[in-house]
Order: sequence, then structure tokens, then C-alpha cells
Amino acid sequence: MRPEILFSLFAPVASLPGIGPRYAKLVERLAGPHVVDLCWHLPSGLIDRRYSPKIAEAEAGRVATITLRVGTHEAPHTRRQPYRISCGDGTGQLDLVFFHARPDYLAKILPPGEERVVSGRIESFSGRLQMTHPDHIGRLAELQKLKTVEPVYPLTAGLTLKPLSKAVRAAWSSAPDLPEWLDPAYQARQGWPAWRDSLASVHTPNGATDLDPGTPARARLAYDELLANQLALTLVRHHQRQQHGRVLSGDGHLRAKTLAALPFALTDSQKRAGEEIAADMASGARMLRLLQGDVGSGKTAVALLAMLNAVESGAQAAIMAPTEILARQHYRTIAPLAAAAGVEVELLTGRDKGKARREAVGRLTEGRSAIAIGTHALFQQDVGFRDLGLVVIDEQHRFGVHQRIGLAAKGQAVDMLVMTATPIPRTLVLTAYGDMEVSRLTEKPAGRQPIDTRTLPLDRLSEVVDGVGRALESGAKVYWICPLVEESEVSDLAAAKERCATLSARFGARVGLVHGRMKGKEKDAAMSAFAEGDMDLLVATTVIEVGVDVPQASIMVIEHAERFGLAQLHQMRGRIGRGAAKSTCLLLYQGPLGETARARLRVMRETDDGFKIAEEDLRLRGAGEVLGTRQSGMPEFRLADLAVHQELLGAARDDARLILERDVDLRSARGQALRVLLYLFERDLAVRFLRSG
Repeated sequence: MRPEILFSLFAPVASLPGIGPRYAKLVERLAGPHVVDLCWHLPSGLIDRRYSPKIAEAEAGRVATITLRVGTHEAPHTRRQPYRISCGDGTGQLDLVFFHARPDYLAKILPPGEERVVSGRIESFSGRLQMTHPDHIGRLAELQKLKTVEPVYPLTAGLTLKPLSKAVRAAWSSAPDLPEWLDPAYQARQGWPAWRDSLASVHTPNGATDLDPGTPARARLAYDELLANQLALTLVRHHQRQQHGRVLSGDGHLRAKTLAALPFALTDSQKRAGEEIAADMASGARMLRLLQGDVGSGKTAVALLAMLNAVESGAQAAIMAPTEILARQHYRTIAPLAAAAGVEVELLTGRDKGKARREAVGRLTEGRSAIAIGTHALFQQDVGFRDLGLVVIDEQHRFGVHQRIGLAAKGQAVDMLVMTATPIPRTLVLTAYGDMEVSRLTEKPAGRQPIDTRTLPLDRLSEVVDGVGRALESGAKVYWICPLVEESEVSDLAAAKERCATLSARFGARVGLVHGRMKGKEKDAAMSAFAEGDMDLLVATTVIEVGVDVPQASIMVIEHAERFGLAQLHQMRGRIGRGAAKSTCLLLYQGPLGETARARLRVMRETDDGFKIAEEDLRLRGAGEVLGTRQSGMPEFRLADLAVHQELLGAARDDARLILERDVDLRSARGQALRVLLYLFERDLAVRFLRSG
């Protein structure tokens, strides 16, 4: 149960002044559904209203707060003209300008002959000073109240700054005093204020330096968020370690047969990862390990050997992939290798229906099939196992912790291996996977060709199309990736369809299209036509980013490469260079390039080391976007900026471990305060793992 002290912070945003049903929807979309979400909605800039000149000294282009006497009201002759009010202060004249004005309202708030204080941006128009739609209009007594520094918040379409600022102020100023959860010695050493004071401070900046993420108030709030994250992960991990695991230690006979059938020898890092996994499975404690490997580093082979270890021990194993394309690809890779060892494999996706599905589920429930490969369909209620011992989750960042736990619940004391081909910086490994041990595959399998990466301006497009034509004539297969258009599926699709039409006009039926809005069957048909059929040029949106394997594809063109993140560019490039042919990746960009885009394209030219690229991506873009948190299970931090607060993350991790060593059930005074912290940052799941609730 959420503590009573937090009830007001978790009230709906509609309970705040000025937020009616229409605004509530917009605020929810922008920040979140609760009052506390507006406390975390930090200013992105400020307006300094302290500049208060006489009209004669007022500078055009600046925001000013001016005391003036209201003069004549001049109504417009046509609807397109503005309403003007001529004002002065004895040193000069200033016009107040209003479009679509209500004359009765303006006569009431700006009566001729009276003094008023106005605040807004000064402009020069036809040699006269004017202020269009002043931000504030008040009486003389309000001068000091108006001469302030005003925070500017990120907005969304339909929501203006005034009502949002009012709601944010109401949110943080009504926040309760919470018990202190920080270690007193650490807090004193850092010079950090109390929680509520920090909140007030970040929302009332006095100058540009107060917006810096390194200020004591902001650093304190960032640390609170990181500590909640690390403490929750540590509690979940501790709880899993407390549960009895099982010993899964096979004799190696199935693995030996599969290794003999593999078309390549394992790399040193594959062998090392395999040993680490086998040791975890044999330990008797529940395994929770992350297998991180760059595109094409051979994670599937390592996962298959782990699954065969479970089968040798009399248990079953399951591997879950985020998409049907990927699940079917795993099946094509794993089934023949498992068959070489005499092991039955089942494929289960959302598309499988009727008798065939019932029979496959039956074979798993009875234990006749030892390995299941599938998508979210593996969660479904009717899917059971005789004895599930190991779960492998591929592309972990597409699944949340709940889904991870949900699949593990289909067996007793299930070991878990999660894999990702998205190279994740060490910092982010801590925030998302602090509860896991980590194995890394650092080598590419033997025979992988380096990819020649080049950058070209988009105005050389016709040369690129000619080059693609020559490559097709020589038997190559080509990916053509279309741009990300403001993260909109509709416009991404429009861009891909348009490019597909122009390339089809040139190369005919050899051109195909694949995009995220296609049905699974259509997508698979297009991919298999590209992999095995007459289609040689595949136009695609980013749907081909993860896991698709077509060894004959040796050329990739990425249009508007400057719009993609580094990790994404690297993932897409990893689709080529998988066969014996020399591979080329062309990054087409639209100039002029900004500094970040230029740096990104330079990194792509210089290295194909996914881990180096991931660290650089974190440095260039900040943590929020590195994995595109919109579609990933990575924690999205509201207050911490991992590019700035990396040291605080390490400190939070150490603190969380120490807390659990000293007070595993959080019963001490500090422990009770830490429970409030976990609820404050909505880490409720972790609190359930505390023995006393």
C-alpha cells in the first residue's frame, strides 16, 4: 500500500488549479497522470522579467516589465488589423497590440488614463516600439511580483505556458515534507538541501546557471531517482537469490553433437560466456544473466548450448523473441542444430492457430518437445511445460521486468538468460540490469568481413542509384533504409513507399518493401522473397533493425542517416557483412549538418565496435534517447541525466548494497524513509519483496 503521506502527490493532475478535463489530457500526455509527474517536469529555460527600463531606454528584442499610463484605444478597421492601445511614460510612446481582441475586456483591464504594469517582449515596428499580447498586465502594486525570473517548461500542442506554470507551481508548492532517506554523512559531504527545498529550488531558477543539472538541488533529486532505481533492482535480485534455485548440470552429450554440427568454431568470448552460464546453472542459485553481444557475435549459439545443458539435466528450455520475424529466424537456426542432437523444438507465435497449435502445446506440456521458441504467445495461459528450467529472452530491452517474471512463472525456480544485440554503455547496464550478472561477447565470428562505410550528401542520390544498379547486375542483394521522419510511423511509411516507387520504376519487380504496419504474414513473405527469392533490393523502414539475417545482402543505403541515433545506425549496418562478399554501407545525409550529426557520422566511418559506439551515443545524446526509450524497457529518468550524473549512479549502487546488508527488510528509521522513496518513484514492485510487506 502506498504510504498516506504520498496520497496528495498521486492525486490526478485534474485536481490542480486551472487544469480542467481538456487540459488534463494534454498534461497527462506531456508529463504524466499524477501531481508528482508535474514536480518532475523540470524547466528547460527561463524568462527574466527583472529588466524594467523607461520606454525611451527600452531595447527591442528584450523581455521588459514597464510601468506606463494607458492612452487611447484604437479599434481595427478590418478583421485582419490588430487592436492598438497607445501608452506612454513621459519619456516615450509604446503601443500594446492585440489580435482577435475583445474590446470590452481590454477596456476593463487597460482603462484610459490609468497606470498599469505590463511585461512582455519589446518589438520595433515601422519606427515605433510595441508589445504584442503582453504576458502579464497588472496594477502598480504588482510591479515587484511581476519583476521576477519565470521558469519556461517544455510544452505540447494545445497547452500554453501560463496554465502549465500555474499547475506546476501548485504541484511542487503543496508537496509534503517527507522523511529524509539520504545517509546524513553523505548528504552533508555533498552539500545537498532537503528534498522539498531541492524541489522548490529547481522550479524557481534565479539565472541560467540554476538550470544546470550539476546544481546541488538538481544533483540531489537526480540521486534520489537513481537510488530508488538501484535499491529496487537490488531488492528484486536479493529476493531471487533467496528463492531456492535448482542444479542444472548436464553431462555434455547433446552439446557435443551440436558443436560437431556447427559450421564454425566458437570464439574465445563465446566459450567464456558459455562457461559463466554453465557455472550459474550448476550453482543451485537462480541464474539471472545478461548476455551482451554486438550484431553477429554469435549469441544464439551460446543460448542454444545453455538450453541443451538444461535438456541434458532433464528440464525444458524456452527462448522468447520480440517479433515473429525474429522468432522464425531463431527457429530456422536452432531447429537443425537441435535435430543433430536428437532434440525436438516447437515454434509458437501469435499467428499459429487451431489443431497445429494445440498439438505443439500438447507436446510441450507432456515434455515430448524439449525446447520452445516463440513470441509473446509463450505467455498465453494455455501454454504449459512439463518442467521448464531455463528461459532465454532475446532483445531484452523490448520486454519489461513483469514479462520477464511472467514467463519464468511457468516453471519452478527457472534460470534466466537475457540477450541483447543493442550495445549498451556500462552506465546503462547498471540502470537497467543492475540486478543481473553480465557476460559480453567481444569478438566477431571468424570469416566476418569488415564493412566499408562511406558518407555522401543526398544531392549525389542519382550516382548512388547507378551504383546500386551495377551491384544488382553483379548479383548483390541491397537494403535501402528510408528515413525516420519525426518518429512518425505514417510519414516513415510514406517516405518508404515513395522511394520504393522510384526504385521500382528503374529496377522493376526486383524491388520490394517492408515496413512496421504490414501484417506478420506479409512481412515474412517479403523477407523470405528477399532472402531466398527474386527480390534483390529491399526498401525498408527501421523494422529490419534487429535480428534479420540475409547473408547474401552486402550493400546498405541509409537515407537521411543524420536523423538516426548512433546505436540504431550501427544495428542497421549489422544486417550486412554476414556473408563472404565484401560489404559497403552508404550513409546519405542532408546538409548542412549540425555538430552532433557530424560527430555521429564520423564515428560510424571510424569504428564498427558496438561498445565504443554505444559510449559515444550516450555522450552525444544523453541516456533518454540512447535506446529510444519510447519502445524500450529501459528506465526513463526524469531527473537524472546519465551523461552528467554517472558518478552518482555508482554511489547509488554502492549505497543500495550497503542498505540491504545492514537492514534487509528496511525496518530502521532510514529504512522506513527509503520505503517512501521507492513508492515516490513508483518502484512498488520492489516493496512487495520486503518480508514485512
